[in-house]
Amino acid sequence: MGRHRRFNPKTMNNLIIVHGLAVVLLCSWFVHFEPCDFAPSGPKVQVLLLSSWRSGSSFLGQVFSQHPSVFYLSEPGWHVWTKKWKSGMQAHRTAVSNLLQHLYRCDFSVMGSYLSEKLSVSSMFMWTHSRALCSPPACPLTATNETQCRQICHNQDLKKVEKTCRAYSHLVIKEVRFLELESLYPLLQDPNLDLRIVHLVRDPRAVIRSREESARVLRRDNDIVLEHRNVPAAEKNYKVMQEICRSHVRINERAILKPPPFLKGRYKMIRYEDVARNPLREMNDIYRFVGLKMTRQMEEWIYKVTHGKGKGSKKEAFQITSRNATEVLQAWRTVLQHSKVKRIQDLCQGAMSLLGYRTVDSEKEQRRLDIDLLVPLEFRWG
Repeated sequence: MGRHRRFNPKTMNNLIIVHGLAVVLLCSWFVHFEPCDFAPSGPKVQVLLLSSWRSGSSFLGQVFSQHPSVFYLSEPGWHVWTKKWKSGMQAHRTAVSNLLQHLYRCDFSVMGSYLSEKLSVSSMFMWTHSRALCSPPACPLTATNETQCRQICHNQDLKKVEKTCRAYSHLVIKEVRFLELESLYPLLQDPNLDLRIVHLVRDPRAVIRSREESARVLRRDNDIVLEHRNVPAAEKNYKVMQEICRSHVRINERAILKPPPFLKGRYKMIRYEDVARNPLREMNDIYRFVGLKMTRQMEEWIYKVTHGKGKGSKKEAFQITSRNATEVLQAWRTVLQHSKVKRIQDLCQGAMSLLGYRTVDSEKEQRRLDIDLLVPLEFRWG
């Protein structure tokens, strides 16, 4: 008979310590040493980050994605618009709303209608922007950047993604393809969902400047917004911006002036400029609205990503980099022709007045960066 081995408490303690360290390492992506939150207490909270193209939603999406309690998805509606791009806007709104209703329940079987490739995580649009999809249990290892995520996490099937989704207390989805709120009523009235809407807006003059730099990648979206009308190429950007500005007014009026009972307390409007000027204060406010706690690691990450160098470029159309946020806010004032600024101000006059953006009456006024064009909001909507 073999000799019995004695239990060694010291060895066991060492194993526990090593295991604990491994778990901590596996549960960090950019925001290091955050504890894993795979046992949510209480009901799951669903959050819709509602915005429009080139309005800072990728940045705000990452402020959600990096939080250890958040399972994040970036623009799943892209699949609908790509698959059915010749359909009308109403058909798109209904299809995207139905898609979100499934995803908010962590039901990814609905993606089978839109994915022509195999049903794996790598088939989903911008999946590497989700920290949760680039770390365990969705991925065998924790990726520290998007390139690494593509290499080691791409083969995971959607069943594993569903299981991961259910483990988080908050499910945040970013969408830029809703130009009204009515399509979201079925989600807001669903007794199984606790949906909060964070509506992100941005100065239309800054948006038009950014859209010009990303014109090629926005071509198909522009055609859908304009219902495939025969609009001269030089006018498309302006017509799309006019629709976006109208949508901001419609959404705000619906949510603030005469909200249906199921919408009260579940909508919050955020200006990108306020977030860029005072990111920690604004993100604390947003986190409270959706029931998330700010952590020291998140504070450090937010500070780092808003106080870096660089003002953005065409190469960074959908990338999150460390930039000086206050410089990004003013960039349009130095590079955009005043004639374009005047045109946008005419088209978006109502939205700019409602959202608190002052107009400029001359090129000289536009270039004077000491003149503040942001009107302080007298109260917070939410």
